[in-house]
Amino acid sequence: MAENADPAETGAASADSNAEAASEGANPPAGSGGVTAPAGSGGVTAPVGSDGVSAPAGSGGVTAPVGFGGANPPAQMPSPAAGRPGVAAAGVPPQAFAGPPPGWDPTAWQRYQARQERKRSGAWSIAPLSWAVAAQPAQPAPVSTAVLASALATGIAAALFLGDGLGLSLLLVALPAMVAAYAAARTAGRTVRPWTVVWALGCVALLAVPALRDSGWPTTLALLGALLAGALALHGSRTWHGTLLSPLGLVDGTVTGIRWTWAGLRSRSSGVDRGRWMPVVKAAGVAVVLLVLFGALFASADAAFADLLGELIPDVSIGDGPVRLLLFLLAAVIALGLARTAAAPSRWDRIEISAGKPRSRVEWALPLIVLNLLFAGFNAVQLAVLFGGYDKVLRSTGLTYSEYARQGFWQLLWATLLTLAVIALALRWAPRSGTADRRLVRTVLGTLCALTLVVVASALRRMDLYVDAYGLTRLRVSVAAMELWLGLVIVLIMAVGVFGARWLPRAVVGSAAAATLAFGLMSPDAVIAEQNAVRFTETGKIDLAYFRFLSADAVPALDRLPEPQRSCALRGINDELARAGQVPWYAMSLDGYRARKILDERPVTVPYQVCHRLGAFGSRSE
Repeated sequence: MAENADPAETGAASADSNAEAASEGANPPAGSGGVTAPAGSGGVTAPVGSDGVSAPAGSGGVTAPVGFGGANPPAQMPSPAAGRPGVAAAGVPPQAFAGPPPGWDPTAWQRYQARQERKRSGAWSIAPLSWAVAAQPAQPAPVSTAVLASALATGIAAALFLGDGLGLSLLLVALPAMVAAYAAARTAGRTVRPWTVVWALGCVALLAVPALRDSGWPTTLALLGALLAGALALHGSRTWHGTLLSPLGLVDGTVTGIRWTWAGLRSRSSGVDRGRWMPVVKAAGVAVVLLVLFGALFASADAAFADLLGELIPDVSIGDGPVRLLLFLLAAVIALGLARTAAAPSRWDRIEISAGKPRSRVEWALPLIVLNLLFAGFNAVQLAVLFGGYDKVLRSTGLTYSEYARQGFWQLLWATLLTLAVIALALRWAPRSGTADRRLVRTVLGTLCALTLVVVASALRRMDLYVDAYGLTRLRVSVAAMELWLGLVIVLIMAVGVFGARWLPRAVVGSAAAATLAFGLMSPDAVIAEQNAVRFTETGKIDLAYFRFLSADAVPALDRLPEPQRSCALRGINDELARAGQVPWYAMSLDGYRARKILDERPVTVPYQVCHRLGAFGSRSE
């Protein structure tokens, strides 16, 4: 929103003097460029024909906010003068105004514009007003034909494929939506930057996880990571608050995307060139008729071709109509929202976050130095345990092997998380008056980070001991992966002292996305099954009841177990796949396909009674 109105041109007198005149009931002379206040009205009204903005009482203008120039505002906001330079006519969006009217405080005028934007579109209803003002996007270019066609393709793909499951369907739906966003960005003149490419590729890679893995929990993490990566690709945020608020912009873009599309369609309807579009519509109709006609003939003539068509073409029935219609509308709206965001994203980086008040050196450093000493003492004990052996520690503490390993891990995980919170607060309130202060901050926090890495290593060692004794589970592999990522974050924080902090938000989010992708690609259920199969070979111990809840990802590893353990371990997965029935190619993951093939070649043969005696139907334990 430009604030370029020249007081010399507008003839706006001092708002304070006008407010004083209003309080005394005096009116400035007409044409003086001042702001007229009728006696006793307490408001500020510009006289007709003056250089100000004309607004007689009851003129039906827009309501103005309170608080500018030291005087109470009028009950009705003055309408802009027709033809006045720098002021738009009635009905133009607030951001089209060149500057505030005479007597308005610029900040109050800006906030008033944001309130009117709320009333008109509702797009900012989820963002605080001050954030909405700071991050308000520019006006987007009109919606293009490429965007409309891509959004239509997204809706059709969702209606055809998503109703049967994820698998490859998610990528088939996401790709035309990405094309819509790219087309809108190109139309708006936005350039592709390196980080935009990185986030876009990361989003596509994360969306490929459901096509590879059958397990639901890594898929859920991958979808959340893809959402964040896609939001960063569209917004280009680089600060902490911009990075965290970028997904919020997708919601705003979806709301404004509907209005943006509707306005574009209305503008196109008045100038549609039928001679240009009718041949395309006719050609598409003829192509569809030919495909249906000859496809039906060939399918009836050859059974193999009919089977191929049956596998490739989605099975759409009338009963699925409402669900598929809902998927079509939802996907098309989301695609238009992504395109609207790509054309004019919210600028979350413009939000100003005030820095914390710097503390004195003693006030800031003393608690952290004490904490460093505590960490050093704990780490010294850990080194003594490492070299002295765990058996001695167990005899002296009276704890069992599992109690020592499991209980210690959770405490150390919480210690790592709290340390990151302490570092964040310490950086906010750190002294920063000179080079000596910066050197003190780097030394104290660098020491704390280094000691925390030892804590991370100790936590992972304890989890390794626990897994050796009791096997690997989903909970154990998840928290171990999280601890590894927290250690990576601490290393990135340490690098800030050398390379600066500007890159840190993107690096942390990028590391989280990469860790989520690696977690999904490594197939946690397969790793769990593999580790427990090896443990059974070495110790003869196995928890068959736990395997009932694993996904089809675990089938190749469990297939290597001897009978009857193999059939008992696979029984739960086999029953789940049988209940799912036939799944089309686009809704099946790669691991799901492999699992079905293995179970078809070597089915489960051991009776239920045998598996029951082996404990395959007992309670699970994480």
